[in-house]
Amino acid sequence: MGSASHRAPSPLRQPETISSPQRSKRAMILVLLTIFFPGSAQLIAGNRKLGRIAVSITMLCWLAIIALAALYFIDRSIILGRVAHPNFQLFLIIVLGTLALGWLVMFINTLVIIRPKLLAPGMRAIVSVFTLAAVVATSGVFVYGASLLNTGRETITAVFDKGPAFDPIDGRYNIAVFGADSGDNREGVRTDVAALLSVDAKTGKSLLISVPRNFQSARFAAGSPMEKIWPNGYNCGDECIFNSIYRNAETEHADAFPDTVKNIGAQAAMDALEGTTGLPVQGYVMINMAGFEQFVDALGGVTINSGGWVPYNGKYYPNSTVRTHWFAPGTHTFTGKQALWFARSRDFTDDYHRIKRQQCLQQAIIKQVKPQTILSNFTSIMSAGEQLVETDIPAGQLGSFVSLAEKVSNEPMTRLTLGAPDFERSFSTYPKFDELQERIQSLIAKQNKPKEDKPKKSKDSSKSAESEETTKASEESEDSTDVNNAPKLSNSDDKEFTKPDGSPITEEYLVNLEMAGYRTLISEIAANNDECSVP
Repeated sequence: MGSASHRAPSPLRQPETISSPQRSKRAMILVLLTIFFPGSAQLIAGNRKLGRIAVSITMLCWLAIIALAALYFIDRSIILGRVAHPNFQLFLIIVLGTLALGWLVMFINTLVIIRPKLLAPGMRAIVSVFTLAAVVATSGVFVYGASLLNTGRETITAVFDKGPAFDPIDGRYNIAVFGADSGDNREGVRTDVAALLSVDAKTGKSLLISVPRNFQSARFAAGSPMEKIWPNGYNCGDECIFNSIYRNAETEHADAFPDTVKNIGAQAAMDALEGTTGLPVQGYVMINMAGFEQFVDALGGVTINSGGWVPYNGKYYPNSTVRTHWFAPGTHTFTGKQALWFARSRDFTDDYHRIKRQQCLQQAIIKQVKPQTILSNFTSIMSAGEQLVETDIPAGQLGSFVSLAEKVSNEPMTRLTLGAPDFERSFSTYPKFDELQERIQSLIAKQNKPKEDKPKKSKDSSKSAESEETTKASEESEDSTDVNNAPKLSNSDDKEFTKPDGSPITEEYLVNLEMAGYRTLISEIAANNDECSVP
């Protein structure tokens, strides 16, 4: 063998020694190597020191991707929790930006190694365009990803509070959820939607306690400024209903609250939820109605099964004072505006009907907000974020809540209304606090109770069949969207309404009934529109 100085020149390092077709082939190979394994082109045809550094970084990146993929299938909640944290997002933004810049440098260096002047004019253009497309598909994607993360981080830091994350109390997170209605024709903010979401931190089993807007005599948490003002509960007659607590605290008793309170009205309503339910409230989320509409649109809509006819206001019909339109029974994928109408409608029914529909809609959104949904609609969701939510939950808490949301979406939600149908209709006016708090604790205890093993098959076939039927019924009850088996609001004994000729009810028929003044009949037909489920 000859010495190294007498070896044949390497065509990869000395393209001038090979033919034009071979140079073209070499150029494409080097670009492909830079796409799939940055640094390898430099190792075999360029600066080996630069190549070793780039290959080492590439190998670390591939190992990280493999580890993340494995972790995703083992427990993806860990990844989701980290990605939701603003500090980790900042770290990812820096990493993605650095990798994008580094990859761009590798492509530029690869072009230097290729030496385009040695290529045929036509091939020179092809390689240049191909390399540019590769830069966009690699570095460009990383830059876009960093931009998305930055958008999300800015929204999170703007919406969420500062401060450390908090731990669950007695194994549960208890978060107040308010629907704010502050239209131009109204004075102040009304919490027409008020609920307490209590979630088991380990299992994700949740209890949604809805408080009717007209709930009276709400108690306040011990030590609350409102408890000192209203020691016997928020009781001054028909004016003192739950949805006025927010405004009352802000306009009449703001000086009773410490300066450190971010939102006096929300704090007062949280104190009312805590004193009424007996559960410690750790934070609040206030959803703006207009922002809710934008959020649902950003999700691509929300799908529910409606059990009855639900009215909403639209354009007036020709030559008429009637403007009622109807959502028919069945499966709907609502836009944001439609979902808002579905949740707020109480024409021909009452507050209790819309509370049950709101509970159903909330559960549908929780179930349908999946990681892939968020990723595919990320920009729209983030832009809706600041319009949608006000909260005192710290940004550092978001990671654990995102992880927990995965569990919540896979568990049936227990729902309780502090009024009809879970209690008698007079309960909202004359609440029995010991009874409702005992009911809440009973539902939580039921969630914590481990599932019993299925009974073994009996030798007696008839007993076995009966046992299996009982077990099946029990399982169906547990998987139900309304696991309380609350009575229906409708008193029609499941009567099926039809037109006088026996044909099915239609929207046109309901409109004609209203034009003719048959409002009582319409109310009877709409009486079951609280029935709703999540597909």
